[in-house]
Amino acid sequence: MPRMKIDWETITAFVTEVFERYGVPPEDAAVCADVLLEADRRGIESHGVNRFKPIYLDRLRAGVQKPVTEFEIVKETPTTAVVDGHDGMGQVIGRRCMELAIQKAKACGMGMVVARNSTHYGIAGYYTTMATRAGCVGMTGTNARPTVVPTWGVEGMFGTNPLTLGVPTDEPFDFNFDCATSITQNGKIEYYARTGQDVKPGTLIGDDGALVTGDAGAALERMRQGRAALTPLGGVGEDLAGYKGYGFAMFVELMCAALQDGWYGKALGGKDADGNPCAPRLGHFFIAIDTDHFLGEEACRKKSGEILREVRASKKMPGAERIWTAGEKEYDIKQARTDGVDINESVQRELTGIRDELGLTEKYRFPWD
Repeated sequence: MPRMKIDWETITAFVTEVFERYGVPPEDAAVCADVLLEADRRGIESHGVNRFKPIYLDRLRAGVQKPVTEFEIVKETPTTAVVDGHDGMGQVIGRRCMELAIQKAKACGMGMVVARNSTHYGIAGYYTTMATRAGCVGMTGTNARPTVVPTWGVEGMFGTNPLTLGVPTDEPFDFNFDCATSITQNGKIEYYARTGQDVKPGTLIGDDGALVTGDAGAALERMRQGRAALTPLGGVGEDLAGYKGYGFAMFVELMCAALQDGWYGKALGGKDADGNPCAPRLGHFFIAIDTDHFLGEEACRKKSGEILREVRASKKMPGAERIWTAGEKEYDIKQARTDGVDINESVQRELTGIRDELGLTEKYRFPWD
């Protein structure tokens, strides 16, 4: 069965309704669907509808993630807040945290909110985009299940721990740097496995110290057995500065646990002492810096745009198409994907199964029916 396109209206309505059927309140379900599908709109398919069932629905069904989010502010000052998400929906927790950080930034110049006991919050760039649209510099990061090795290690001790940054510009797109602190992320390995691809060389290391190559499905199984893990940015050892990715990952881990007395490392593996599934208990941080408290949003946007344009206009290496700046490719993909998202065969089967199980067959007809 080939990849087939489904229009945005249909997939958005379907994903939202399914979240509601799983007990997520309507307003929160709309947020969860928006974050999930924004990944597909930007071309980040590793975090889009590919993860709808395995990351969200399966966890809701297993009871390790709560559909109704209890958003508790544990401590608050004019510029900061500590939030406990009580194992609710990560997208809802993330959105409310960044909204709060922006609100504090508008009042005081800077705002920072940290969260504990959260769950997977989707693409980190969603939250920095919230900040830049509000005229703020935005930062966020999250820890995750331990699948990334430290330099000279072969055991997963960190999550892919994205360190994500956004700056307002006068371009049609803002600067939005959203990436893991590992060379690749779990979702990419899962996506390669779904689509029958091999893992990219240098991205995985086995517990024997040898690089893992070949079939992504087999590599994913080794990761789940604890016999392989992802490498940090820069790769194995220090020759290509793998310690830099390691350092960034450690920083994110600290920011996602130290300020909010949250869980970290091996405790985020998703299993309890008896090996049963348990709540992810992730931590996040969100920072907003209001440009109007400096020389103003207009001045910031103008200067940022000038910098981006000057870099893109610099001399290219032979054969290179162009120089890009962060957020530009995602913007271009979003402009091109106005008619919907391509769904691979594996996800087609998942969506059909979900629909039929919930008795929504007459309401939703998919292109592959």
